[in-house]
Parts: sequence; structure tokens; C-alpha cells
Amino acid sequence: MNTSVVMQEHKEKIATRVFETRVEGSKYVAKAIASLIKEKNKLGKPTVLGLATGSSPLLLYKELIRIHREDGLSFKNVVTFNLDEYYPMDRESKHSYYRFMYENLFSHLDIDPNNVFIPDGTLAMKDLDEYCSAYENKIISMGGIDIQVLGIGRSGHIGFNEPGSLASDETRLVHLNKLTIEDAAMGFGGEENVPRSALTMGIKTILQAKKIFLLGWGEEKAEVIKQAVEGPETTEVPASFLQRHADILFVLDRSAATRLSRIESPWLTGSCEWNERMKKKALIWLSQQVEKPILKLTEKDYKAWGLNSLLETAGSAYDLNIEIHNSLQRTITGWPGGKPGADDKTRPERSEPFPKRVIVFSPHPDDDVISMGGTLLRLSEQGHEVHLAYQTSGNIAVFDDDARRFLDFVSGFSRKFNVAQEEINKIYSELKDYLHKHPEEGNSNSKVLEIKGLIREGEATAACRFCGVKEQNIHFLELPFYETGTIDKKPLSSDDIDIIVKLLREVQPHQIYAAGDLQDPHGTHAVCLNAIFGALDMVKDEEWAKDCYVWLYRGAWQEWDIEDIEMAVPISPDELMKKRKAIFKHQSQKDVPVFPGKDSREFWERAEDRNRATARLYDQLGLTEYEAIEAFRRYHFLDKSKNVAL
Repeated sequence: MNTSVVMQEHKEKIATRVFETRVEGSKYVAKAIASLIKEKNKLGKPTVLGLATGSSPLLLYKELIRIHREDGLSFKNVVTFNLDEYYPMDRESKHSYYRFMYENLFSHLDIDPNNVFIPDGTLAMKDLDEYCSAYENKIISMGGIDIQVLGIGRSGHIGFNEPGSLASDETRLVHLNKLTIEDAAMGFGGEENVPRSALTMGIKTILQAKKIFLLGWGEEKAEVIKQAVEGPETTEVPASFLQRHADILFVLDRSAATRLSRIESPWLTGSCEWNERMKKKALIWLSQQVEKPILKLTEKDYKAWGLNSLLETAGSAYDLNIEIHNSLQRTITGWPGGKPGADDKTRPERSEPFPKRVIVFSPHPDDDVISMGGTLLRLSEQGHEVHLAYQTSGNIAVFDDDARRFLDFVSGFSRKFNVAQEEINKIYSELKDYLHKHPEEGNSNSKVLEIKGLIREGEATAACRFCGVKEQNIHFLELPFYETGTIDKKPLSSDDIDIIVKLLREVQPHQIYAAGDLQDPHGTHAVCLNAIFGALDMVKDEEWAKDCYVWLYRGAWQEWDIEDIEMAVPISPDELMKKRKAIFKHQSQKDVPVFPGKDSREFWERAEDRNRATARLYDQLGLTEYEAIEAFRRYHFLDKSKNVAL
């Protein structure tokens, strides 16, 4: 399927465009906005933009800043109206959308502050009606919004138009939905700190924009996007009212589009290209619909569920059932490094050489055990030379209080053992004083960051020891792109890639494991994976690389669809408990991590639930029943034509 083309299937009531990544989608929208600004600048007319906050437009704003700096695009004649603001909210609060917009966009442009309009969360309640009416009139006086940028909440809200909002609503004060409050809780340090109200443009106001782009990123948005695009107009999904607009485009990454019918079940929306992956996907889907194992599916089932064209292609249900059942069976192996002396023609991994040199790359210091802890234990127990390469320090994901606790430990240690007491006390007093004067700002201090990095390094080393990895095989790469002390990272550079190339040449692995789990909130996994891909491109002609397999894991934020799994490693109840204990070694990430995302479960719970769900699905399809399964997909760096998009 060519995802670079707008596709309007009969089930889709809103035009959608699917991009491989959110970066590509953001650049597409930025280009459209920049083109309009250039055109209007030439005519001496203002460009009026409606802007959103939150994580969805961040990459769009970065690209607009780049275009301004590198291509000289002027924003002097641009007028902006923001969708919403929490109420009450001080403008200088780190939670305010006013501050968000200036930090992430306006302060980097030549825009006139007098042309920037953001709902005012500081007003008295008695003044709100008049203010909201004036906000509407100001938009009208500017000739209306030329391009409106939207995100979408899990509740289906656009702006802060929560379920129950009407298509006739204008700018107003609203009460926030429970799901919206839950999603905001991480940034506010708990649900109890999230404002219960907000000022927002209404759906009517949004629909009056001349053109609308809605940005949708990530698997967690997939279901609500499907409802908005394919479902009926309903107040329960306010975004569904966008179906009324004549010039709207949903700009999605592949993960956010996975529930659209043309991607989830394309055989129901028109012609379908029946390659091996699509045949497997269709039979898994059919098996789930009729609640039968694959080997029990009949021609009647195929025809009743719209798979006539597959039958015509395949010949008979009997033969196709066996073909797909066997292909799934062949993905299962208890020997992730290959079983020595075994016939490996149908196994995921080669039996030789044995033992293998293995590098497990982990973006953060806990992704390895969260996502493939059971496989890591197997590799070690089966005698392979396992190396762990932690790509980033993960230092910003440690609470200040944990840093303070370790400072206390070091101070106590120095007293007990009379070690360099004076120098340690000096550092201890300095950082203790800093943390007291700057609560929740420890990441702004380089020494505090060093301590946080050491905390995570110690936890990772403990987890490696538990999994049987030798300490001399633990590598803390500290890729430079990450080490900014903030959520915003530097672009990937040759410095990052060179560090990975050096390790690859030192170890010359037969196997590489890397995180293909790209839904982490801040995009670190994607950057880390691109660094590995860049390094592999540099070494692919070296002799050792020609005999190296690369396996991609998931688990912390998402899981592979079963049709994409190429190696499934069963995990017994005892092994699952060992994996849990390995995850527990990362104490700073236990209970409530700094960056939990929008999933309230702890990481060990997420991993176990996903591993059990994969095993349960294999069981339902008629395969052997296991307690849990860790899943992998192979990346063919020597022949990229064999790869399916992540």
C-alpha cells in the first residue's frame, strides 16, 4: 500500500493521510503552513493560524522554527489564535499553555507578540462570558482562521471540547473529562493538581476555519481516530463533528492509523493485495471473528466474512489454513540464539555458530529487561556471550528525591568509613542546598544529573548480574544526543553513530537485539534505533556483518501484531517471575516513574500483560499454550527490501 497517497475509502468520512513516522507527517503540515504564509506575505496579507498545544504539534513547531531560521520565512505578518488554556492558570506557570507556546514556538520566531492570542486563564469568573465573546469576534475581525491545527485526546476531544460538547458550541469555559485529567496528571504531579476547568474554542469555531489539519500520533490514539473517521457523528466523540468540514485532513503515523478499516481489514474496504503477510493477517482476523482455531476455519467462514477473494487466490481453505498455521508454528522457539545441532531450515535463528556473540541494545537502562528479560535470561543460560549496550543514561527519568537519598547514602558512607570526608561533605552541602532552593529542578544541575545517571547505571548493572551478564560486557554508551538534561534532545549526529560503530567492531556480534518499540513519549527509542541503523549501514560490508541477524523487540510501550512476529520466545511461569525480579532491580522506575506515559500500569505489569496476551492469542489460534511469549521481528539491514515498515 502506498501510504504517501490520500486514500478515501467508503468507510472513511474524513480524508486521512498516513506517514511512516510522525516526523514525516509534521514536516508535511509545516510545509503546507509555510507555503500559505509565503503566499500571503507576497500579497501583503496576514496569515491567521489556529494552534494547538500538547505533544502532538511539537515536531510541527520544531519544523516551522527550522524553516524560519534556515529558509528565512518571516512570521511578522502571522496572527495566531490558540485553542485553549487551563482555568485558572497563571501565565508564568510551567503548566500554562501561554508559556508552552512561547517556549516551543513564539520565542524562536519573529512573530509580533501583539498578533498572538491565547485564552487568558487569569481572568475573574465574572469576566469570562464577555472575554469569550470578544475572542470569537477577534477571530472574525481577522477574516477567520486560514489553517487550524488540532490534536485529538483519547476521549475524542478537540481543543477541550469534551464528550457531550455540541457542534454549535463557541468559545467558553468547560469542565474537564476524567480521562483528560488522568492524561494530564503526570505533568502536574498527580490528578489532584490538575485544574478541573479550561477555556476552549468551541466546535463551531473550529469548523469555521478554512482548512483543518488534525495530527494523530501513536497506538493509543488509534481507536478514537477510527471512531472519528469511520463512526457516526456523536457528542460522545466530539472529533466526529469534523466530518462536516469540507477541507480537513487527518495526518497520522502508522501506529495511529492501525485501527482504520483499510489498514486493519483492507479486504472489507476494496481490493486487497494478497501477499504472505496479508494472508496471515486475514486468517488471524477471521479466526478471532468466528472464535475458532485456524485449522478449524471453513470455506463458509471465509465467504461469510468477506474473504472470497482470498479463497480464489489460495485455492482451498484447507490448504491455506495449514500454510498459515505452520508459518505461525515455525516462529516459536525456546532457543533465541539458535539450537546447536538442530535442523534450522524452518527455525527463526541459525543453529551455528554456537555460542554466539550477542549485543542487546537498550535505549534506556531498563528497556532490555522490560521488553526481553525472559529472552535475555535464556541467552545467558544457554551459554551465549551476551553484551548489554545502554544507549542513554536515562538520567532525567529519576526523581530529585532519589538523587537526594543517594547523596545522603554517600555522606553516611564517608562518615562510617572515613573516606574523603571533607570533599564529599562539600559536594553534599552544595547539592543539598541546590535541591532545597530549586524543588523539581534537579535536572538543571549537571552534578545532580551525574548522580541520577549513576543511579540508573547501578540499577542496570544489578539487573545484568541477575540475568547472568558479565560485568565486563556491560556498556554505557551515553550517546551525546540525549545528554541535554531536558526532554528536548539534540539531533542525532555522527558522534552518536560512531560510538555504536566502535562497539559493533569490537564485539563483531552474530546477533543484535534493538528496540523497535517507537511509542515512548519523547521519541528516544526512535532516535536510538536510527543510530543503530546508521551504524549498520557503515559496517554492512565488513565480513562479520554478513553473518549477523538483527532482531527488534517491543514491550514497554506496544507489542508486535502477531502477523509481524518472526520469532516468539515462550516464557514459563518461573521465567516470568525472574523477569519481573530483573525489572524490580530498576528501583527508581518502580511504582510511579517520572515518565509513565498515559498507561497507569507499572512497566512490569505492562510487559507481563503484553507477553501473556501474545501467548493467549497463539493459544486461541490453535498453537501450543504458553504462560507468556516475548516477540521479535527481524530487520534485514543487508537487504532492506525485505523489511515491513515499523
